[in-house]
Amino acid sequence: MSKKERLDKILANMGYGSRKDVKRLIKDGRVKVNDNIVFNSDFKVNPYDDHILLDNDKINYRKYIYLMMNKPKGVVSSTDDPNSNTVIDMLDDKYLVYKPFPVGRLDKDTEGLLLISNDGKLAHELLSPKKRVNKKYYAEVDGYVEEDHIELFKKGITLDDGYKTLPSQLKIISSGVVSKVYLTIQEGKFHQVKRMFQSIGMKVLYLKRISMGSLVLDNDLALGQVRELTEEEISLLKNI
Repeated sequence: MSKKERLDKILANMGYGSRKDVKRLIKDGRVKVNDNIVFNSDFKVNPYDDHILLDNDKINYRKYIYLMMNKPKGVVSSTDDPNSNTVIDMLDDKYLVYKPFPVGRLDKDTEGLLLISNDGKLAHELLSPKKRVNKKYYAEVDGYVEEDHIELFKKGITLDDGYKTLPSQLKIISSGVVSKVYLTIQEGKFHQVKRMFQSIGMKVLYLKRISMGSLVLDNDLALGQVRELTEEEISLLKNI
């Protein structure tokens, strides 16, 4: 059972203004709880069970938000950056009150799936090295990627700093002057995919993340677009 909290705190947390603004809304009789007008800011309510109205509009309380973004190039996976636009800058204002952050990072010039949330526990679970959550990428590589490379990646690739990666799964879509591949890794080292191919003498020309654990990029989501996760997607993520 959820604990009861102050009415003004709940409304402020939901983005209906500062605590001072919310106190004024309540004092002016604009807030109802279970069909009764409440004038006291410190009135205790259960945000999940009680029926709260502001100007007769129902308030649907939630503690966490879970967003899927199809991240475009040129945007930084950060909450703040003095020199570049961030993924948070791209969100609708209604989400900012929850103080969301990117769960993991995508390089500035990498596209694709990015989970944005304010659920710190889920973020920790997804990013913990112990969990070994799969992250699948589509890559276009300058050079011929061949069957022999599949075994190399399966054994682990030694990066430029001497670190040997965990085994990864390489799938060749097409091999040519520019090869197209899928690569699934279980880590998130700095520029890892690019450095893995660099270690075998190849350069990644284009990179897009298409899945993270059970979460798969929505093909209907255009670059730069964001949508909330479905209940099913959230449930699957939490059961990693």
